[in-house]
Amino acid sequence: MPTTPKPLVIVTPLHTSHIQATIHCSRKHGLQIRIRSGGHDFEGLSYVSKVPFVIVDLVNFRTVDVDVENKVAWVQSGAILGELYYKIAEKSRTLTFPAGTCHTVGIGGYFSGGGWGPLFRKYGLAADNIIDAQFIDVNGRILDRKSMGEDLFWAIRGGGGGSFGIVLAWKIKLVPVPETVTFFSVSRTLEQNATKLLHRWQYVAPNLPDDIYSIVAISTMNSSQDGNRTVLATFISLFLGRVDELIPLMQERFPELELVKEHCIETSWVESILLLGQLPNDTLDILLDRSFRSPLISPFFESKSDYVKKPMPEIAFQGIWSQLLEEEGRTGTLNFVSYGGKMDEISETATPFPHRIGNLYKIIYIVGWQEEDNMESQIYISWIRKLYSYMSAFVSKSPREAYVNYRDLDIGMNDDGNTSYVQASVFGRKYFKKNFDRLVYVKTKIDAENFFKHEQSFSYVTEVPFVVVDLVHFRSVDIDVKNKTAWVQSGATPGIGGYFIGGGYGLLFRKYGLAVDNIIDAHLSMLMEEFLTEIPWEKICFGPFEEVDGVVLESSGMESKAGFCSSNCDGIHN
Repeated sequence: MPTTPKPLVIVTPLHTSHIQATIHCSRKHGLQIRIRSGGHDFEGLSYVSKVPFVIVDLVNFRTVDVDVENKVAWVQSGAILGELYYKIAEKSRTLTFPAGTCHTVGIGGYFSGGGWGPLFRKYGLAADNIIDAQFIDVNGRILDRKSMGEDLFWAIRGGGGGSFGIVLAWKIKLVPVPETVTFFSVSRTLEQNATKLLHRWQYVAPNLPDDIYSIVAISTMNSSQDGNRTVLATFISLFLGRVDELIPLMQERFPELELVKEHCIETSWVESILLLGQLPNDTLDILLDRSFRSPLISPFFESKSDYVKKPMPEIAFQGIWSQLLEEEGRTGTLNFVSYGGKMDEISETATPFPHRIGNLYKIIYIVGWQEEDNMESQIYISWIRKLYSYMSAFVSKSPREAYVNYRDLDIGMNDDGNTSYVQASVFGRKYFKKNFDRLVYVKTKIDAENFFKHEQSFSYVTEVPFVVVDLVHFRSVDIDVKNKTAWVQSGATPGIGGYFIGGGYGLLFRKYGLAVDNIIDAHLSMLMEEFLTEIPWEKICFGPFEEVDGVVLESSGMESKAGFCSSNCDGIHN
């Protein structure tokens, strides 16, 4: 295998000034920065680069400060999820934070991608419960929510890590959980009707109460009947309540599963994380072990993700089983994660994470191998790509959605050392849907020189320098009823400047013509001696245009050598 690129230096800062200095020096010497909080980036983008780079490892920034009285906490980006759970549990067993089950995942990357977990049907994502942050931008400024503004605060809560700057710490809202929760795990093979159970699960799980977290883990095993391999479906749930409440609920909603009390374990919320993560459960101290290797994932693996909006037919599952039972699929697994609940109530534009209402469940595909099989890694990668291709008929389309925290360079990437809007939109719309354009806008404002970048970052890059003039604050409307006229600024909704310039038709166009037919005057922005004098008013009316020195100007008596066709800078008429 090719040698993994090494950083020129690994910085493990002890103080914010060390991070500021690293940013300054890296910019001065043309080095990229990769930001590592837990090192769980699926494509290694937090610690590997093909160009000269520096790693900022936030391992020393892992303080967790819990305020039980106000039900909030500050947690630094270098902490892992286990440390957050542990610190909260030290002070309260009935408060927690809606995060994930892999306890060694770093806070910084997890929050930056949105962050889902066992409570997301009840309380939404981690990103939905972040209320402030401490952030260092490309110029070394330390910003909080108020000073960074709502656009940037929106972007860092789900827009993916490594594109905007470095988040040092997050203020989070803690949520209540009962003293006792119930975990269960029920496994069925193909011979035990697993296909029909999974088919039925698609209809049941998204409509269960939001107190239930439900997933199905699909793998293969040797059949006890004939020694051949078979598919195993394990139905796993966590219920925020006692077993005596859960059993009748499941018997009513999903009787086919035949859940009984013997399948269930009552425990505390924090101890349920140990069960879900298959961790040793004799002590909570395991949550503090950053080096623990999860038994659920091989040391080397390839992963992909999908979202399902319509139930899959049984025949579709048969196609999955046939691929899992291939020799190359021996270590392959699929996890089906039920949606619904709170996720149906939050707008897909509330944060950059757009995968909300309309999704029945998410699919996570993983195939793993051991170090001694690295020379054969392409066999496993080809297998999962084939399975992913097969699934295209049954999952979301236009775009085929994906979760940014399950990085997948197969869905698109930037050229080495460069980013462009066109390239980034290929993968960006799969991760963020229509939120991608707002993320590009924020990126342009906060890091216009595109210092923070990687193979799946985004920046609006053109071949020449450019300036964005946003007329959002120029939206006054002054109506003169007596004279039946009005002055309206170009920034007024629905985007008056562009609408008028394009002609503008509407409900009355058969009666009165287009908007442009009823414009009687306008003010233009003037470009003189390299200074832009903004005169952003348009009166409901353009006069005819005439050409002066190759540039079109309006014939309103305004004297100029050059002019813009409208004050919203839609373009110069040549």
